[in-house]
Amino acid sequence: MLDIVETNHGYEVTFQYKPWLVDAIKRIPGAGFRSRGNEKFWFVPQSSGTALLNWASSFQGTKVKSTAIEIGEIDPLPELTIDIPLKKEMFHYQKKGVAYSLDKKRLIVGDQPGLGKTVQAIATLMAAKVKCILVICPATLRENWKREWKIWTGKDVMIMNDRVKTTWHTYYKVGMCNVFIVNYESLKKYFVESINKPEDKPLRLNHIKFRELIDLFDAVIIDEVHRCKDGRTQQAKFVMGITRGKEWVLALTGTPVVNKPIDLIPQLYIIGKLDVFGSYKGFVDRYCQGYNQASNLKELNFLMHKYCFYRREKTEVLKDLPDKMRNIVRVEIKNRAEYHKAEQHLVDYLKENLKKSDGEITKALRGETMVLIGILKKISARGKVEEVLEHIQEVVEAGEKVVVFAWHKEMVQELKKNIPGAVTIVGDDSMDQRQKSVDDFQSDPKTQVIICNIKSGGVGITLTASSRVVFIELPWHPADCEQCEDRCHRIGQKDSVQCTYFLGHETIDEYIYNIIEKKRNIVNQITGAEDNVETNMVDEFINLFMQKNKISDHDAVIN
Repeated sequence: MLDIVETNHGYEVTFQYKPWLVDAIKRIPGAGFRSRGNEKFWFVPQSSGTALLNWASSFQGTKVKSTAIEIGEIDPLPELTIDIPLKKEMFHYQKKGVAYSLDKKRLIVGDQPGLGKTVQAIATLMAAKVKCILVICPATLRENWKREWKIWTGKDVMIMNDRVKTTWHTYYKVGMCNVFIVNYESLKKYFVESINKPEDKPLRLNHIKFRELIDLFDAVIIDEVHRCKDGRTQQAKFVMGITRGKEWVLALTGTPVVNKPIDLIPQLYIIGKLDVFGSYKGFVDRYCQGYNQASNLKELNFLMHKYCFYRREKTEVLKDLPDKMRNIVRVEIKNRAEYHKAEQHLVDYLKENLKKSDGEITKALRGETMVLIGILKKISARGKVEEVLEHIQEVVEAGEKVVVFAWHKEMVQELKKNIPGAVTIVGDDSMDQRQKSVDDFQSDPKTQVIICNIKSGGVGITLTASSRVVFIELPWHPADCEQCEDRCHRIGQKDSVQCTYFLGHETIDEYIYNIIEKKRNIVNQITGAEDNVETNMVDEFINLFMQKNKISDHDAVIN
């Protein structure tokens, strides 16, 4: 009979007109008749709320709905009070994130990209002594996750592939491995037994029958969980089914809301916290209203932090960060067959010509090897473009600017073609063109990406509008790397600079980066003439490459 809506200011009451009801509500202190556009209602102040609700309770069918916004101070993250057996020391802010995660168990870790969500997830589950863990991530990040587990825990973990499709679980059962990494696209292959969806119906979770093996996992980490923002997709449904009922679910994303609050619904379902927000309908009614389909956002932010979410911006934790951080992302290149063919050509060339020269690395051999290495570098770079673009998009969506370095001009152009609004610096730019690109990047908020040729953009310019540097290709020299990094790490830079190197897995990139890292430690010893430095680097590469490809003394005599 009565509809009552509680607001932050009082109560709005509507009912079918009856004189005796009007007389009754008038007797409630402060009650008055109001209008708002076409809406007409009785308003009762909060101070008379008890009287109103007591009176209304005598009427059968009375509906009370609350639109009062719950907002308070967001509590600071707790301190970590236990020791976790890790191989390296976390930053203080990372320890606080782990403490929050240990308290909530199922949550979204929303730190700004570059602040170490991966290690916080690893540390949380190490501290919790979880028995069996599944990591779901983009295919491009599988090797990176494997590497991070090794660095932080010393543990060897398993990337799920066709070789272990039917046997992976036995490694856990015999105690050989308890962390398994799988990419989103392979979830169906490993964990779905069947899908029985009626042709005329949308896919529902109860249409999917999962393999019982998913019960082995006590914990699931979902990296880049915003990929599941559309709950109607198979991918999102698979993640929902795999995480259902798990004690530990850590969802990682630097961009939890890509477009509107509705993006959060599948992610909250995945971590088992959607009921806290009134389930699907309650969430939509409360937080997805209005012209922009976004309402009561301050309350949503408060409740998210209260129950299942934390996020830090880089500026908040700057005191904990070093001036410069380097991050390696190993990528499975998309053009592996093309790469193998070119690599075999280099192997054959070295075998043949080292025989002819009695194993001596001559000037002619060195020169031709440099040409063939350049071809391998270019092929590897082409195979990484998709992953690098995805990373750049994530940085841009997080509201940051990014500087991208490539060795070959054609790679600069390839990236620019796929990034609307990006500016470039290459060798044949005029001084005016070069300066305009720098000015646009430094001053125009809409210009978020600048793509530079390493030789042309690595010196003489300031790009402190960004604290993010990405390499899709590598130079030979540590000095060149540092000069590129220092375009952002200059006077006027207030942030820690994060430098991300994309390396093709099992490609020329890994050889070159390993040599760069070795030389970086003794850089002062290799700052002589460039030709001498390059000779030293190429000789070392040839020897490493020969060892890897088992070019033995039977093939050549190595000095």
